[in-house]
Amino acid sequence: MRAVVHDRYGPPDVLRLEDLPVPAPAAGQVLIRVAATSINLSDWETLRGTPFYSRLGGLRAPARPVLGSDIAGRVEATGPGVTRFRAGDEVYGDNLALKGGFAEYAVAPERMLAHKPPELGFAEASTIPQAGVIAMQGVAGARPGQRVLINGAGGGSGAFAIQLAKAAGAEVTGVDNGDKLDFMRTVGADHVIDYRRDDFTRTGPYDLILDLVAHRSVLAYRRAVAPGGRYRCVGGSTRTLLRVLALGRLTGRRLGVLAVKPGPAHFTPVADRCVAGDLAVHIDRTFTLDQVPAALEHVGAGRALGKVVIIPRP
Repeated sequence: MRAVVHDRYGPPDVLRLEDLPVPAPAAGQVLIRVAATSINLSDWETLRGTPFYSRLGGLRAPARPVLGSDIAGRVEATGPGVTRFRAGDEVYGDNLALKGGFAEYAVAPERMLAHKPPELGFAEASTIPQAGVIAMQGVAGARPGQRVLINGAGGGSGAFAIQLAKAAGAEVTGVDNGDKLDFMRTVGADHVIDYRRDDFTRTGPYDLILDLVAHRSVLAYRRAVAPGGRYRCVGGSTRTLLRVLALGRLTGRRLGVLAVKPGPAHFTPVADRCVAGDLAVHIDRTFTLDQVPAALEHVGAGRALGKVVIIPRP
């Protein structure tokens, strides 16, 4: 099979396309013929090996040579003990532990997969498991009339989060670079901020902040959160995340790191809302396997409007 691999951390040019043996599913695993894999910011971080927590399991070299965790495709074979799937089933899921989605075949644990809704294409389904869950859990509790701010709102999780917060009746402000302002408005944001020109921590205050790219000081976040409000971050610099964990309780506001709960129990409700038409999937561009370096650069540079998807077999 063809697969995009890397054996050291660095920029996209450390990636190369190789022919590898098709992996065999172990007990409790499923072999998937990959139809689509969406790119997450975690792929960009693991490629570069920064922030430092992206090196967990592989301090000096990548633990997994093939990136790509949000996959969709057809079951090719099953390992011993698998009971929920059989060859030919259309599935999707978050394979963050094993990765391997930037390839023609990948193995994934049975427990991390679900049957793909027939109403969704493979590309659409691949955008949901990680980005959709982060968004749904990140804006959980938003209520009518509340002011919600989403930092990094022009990306995959952000596009879902804007829609979910708006559906809850909140007044939504999206923050991203200036090239994404119109996109955030199209998705549903009431207000937009270009972080390169304006400091969102000096606006507000907000009842809920979901920060998908945390790089500011805890005190700056405290300033932007209304009394009784909440700040949740997922992703960002190691220093910021540690400070939020250590100092959040001392600031008089509810500041914390979002502990994302993965798996089908959490991503299938997002897919159900997409099928029902309550949520729209926004795919910026699709790339082939040989274009994975360019696709990751596109995401890492902050140019993606919504999700970017890799199609191994165009």
